[in-house]
Amino acid sequence: MMLLTGYDSKKQLKECIGKPLQYEETSWNYLYYGGEPEYKSNGVFVGARRPHLLGGGREFFAEITMEDDLIVKVK
Repeated sequence: MMLLTGYDSKKQLKECIGKPLQYEETSWNYLYYGGEPEYKSNGVFVGARRPHLLGGGREFFAEITMEDDLIVKVK
């Protein structure tokens, strides 16, 4: 599972290190059944840009590290 990011490129995402993440939660279990969200305010998860879902931009995937709701690392 992964989050959909609100960035047009991985470069744009990397430029936002130190800021809150723009994302869209995609976990059906969380959205409809009250399970665990994919977003973690502290931790590592995968984020992606999926143009066929969100329109425009370039497709990319990134490993995002968060601390206290701020982006600290993007791979």
